[in-house]
Amino acid sequence: MNKKTKLELTWIGKENRPKLEPRILLEDAEKSCHAPHRVSENDFFDNRLIFGDNLLALKALEQEFAGKIKCVCIDPPYNTGAAWEQYDDSIEHSLWLNLMRDRLEILTRLLKPDGSMWICLDDNEVHYLKILCDEILGRPNFLGSVVWQHSVQGKGYSGKFSVHHNYLLAYQRSEAFVLGDLPRREEHNTNYSNPDNDPRGPWRAGDVRNALYRPNLIYDLITPSGKVIKPPPKGWRWSKETMAEKIRTGQIIFRNHETRIVHKIYLQDQEGRVPETVWFGEDVGTTREASSESKKLFGLTNAFATPKPERLLERVIQISTQPGDWVLDSFAGSGTTGAVAHKMGRRWIMVELGEHCHTHIIPRLKKVIDGQDPGGITEAVNWKGGGGFRYYRLAPSLLEKDKWGNWVINKQYQAAMLAEAVCKLEGFIYAPSDTVYWQHGHSTEQDFIYVTTQNLNHDQLQQLSDEVGPNRTLLVMCTAFRSKPERYPNLTLKKIPKTVLSRCEWGKDDYSLQVENLPQAPPKPGQQHLGLE
Repeated sequence: MNKKTKLELTWIGKENRPKLEPRILLEDAEKSCHAPHRVSENDFFDNRLIFGDNLLALKALEQEFAGKIKCVCIDPPYNTGAAWEQYDDSIEHSLWLNLMRDRLEILTRLLKPDGSMWICLDDNEVHYLKILCDEILGRPNFLGSVVWQHSVQGKGYSGKFSVHHNYLLAYQRSEAFVLGDLPRREEHNTNYSNPDNDPRGPWRAGDVRNALYRPNLIYDLITPSGKVIKPPPKGWRWSKETMAEKIRTGQIIFRNHETRIVHKIYLQDQEGRVPETVWFGEDVGTTREASSESKKLFGLTNAFATPKPERLLERVIQISTQPGDWVLDSFAGSGTTGAVAHKMGRRWIMVELGEHCHTHIIPRLKKVIDGQDPGGITEAVNWKGGGGFRYYRLAPSLLEKDKWGNWVINKQYQAAMLAEAVCKLEGFIYAPSDTVYWQHGHSTEQDFIYVTTQNLNHDQLQQLSDEVGPNRTLLVMCTAFRSKPERYPNLTLKKIPKTVLSRCEWGKDDYSLQVENLPQAPPKPGQQHLGLE
């Protein structure tokens, strides 16, 4: 067998991939919100709230934001219960994995080389998604699986576990990512003391053994009195020269008649605290705390059903970003990620398809901007308001079918929309010139694109060719042309929509995780359906 095989997670329909249309985004100024003036020098007004299908929205963002997002933090929904009754277990997981795979691939391309991705899940799918993320992001880029204690109250039925935790899968985009420290509090210093009156102050004992086998670090250690101490099985933590220097400076001392080695870790050298993989509710909040925050924001009857506590998002953003970095949440829910990122001085992008984008997220963000949100992390970060966001919706599909079933340019597209959409479709940067009518965008300094619904004749094409000149090139996207393309060596002529018909799934607006948008379940074994091929 010559074909190489690899370790991977397989599922029904894994080979099926959507042909996504790269939509443009349309700003709605009436739904955007900005503070009337700057509150601080760190205010950001270019945050983005996008209303629409999150897979199409991610595709829409890819051209501008590929390689620019510092932190992706998502809490993907999972449909259970009656919604899945028509599917057996393998179909259920397969559909979910397909939907997540398509999103994760784009999210990965959006990450900066020093970025990271955080995914909140429960036991239902976390183990499947871990393997999928290993495949997409690379197993060496797995940072850890954080256990979040989301509940401290006992619940459930006798004979079953009372579930008190969810997970946060954490991945880095590459080794360039640096996991930040958490701030130290006095309670974290209780293990430090100064029993020998060391002039460098309080210290605690650290390990001198290496965690991994290192042959070059296996050597006999000679104590100050000449005793020989054999190395641990995997070797010492430092080279012989470094070890000698630490002994000389008193950072390593010997106890119990020089049979015990103590490595001093000084409190004065500890600027922060290394994050651990168990996050307790008292430190990052619980679902009960999140529900209380939601009720204060939206009222008892309008509270969001499944919020996350602001302190949980604060910790993720704190150890994975710096002020001014971009944070993205494509399952925005009630907008917690954006609200916390805003208060912490980060730029953010959120995507939400549900109507709570308007009933919850926008009112919440307006309170944050106006300094009228006293809950969550507001007091802890001393938030006073400021900044803003721009609201966008996805443009309709570029193509639609006419009454005879033929694909034509969507009637909702005026000239500027059409030019921008075709630029994105062809991989050009949309940058219309104020002085040159045929410069709608560019791919390089000498390569341009012109989009028109005209039927161009020879005279028009020759005029274009003359204006472009011999040192530049122009892609002409038009509905039709009446001439031979080879007459114009600096022009590339393409007809729209003919040349783009096979590129995308036109007219599809919803790739959401709602079951009604999923493909029909296959017939059960032994059943057949009639159809004409």
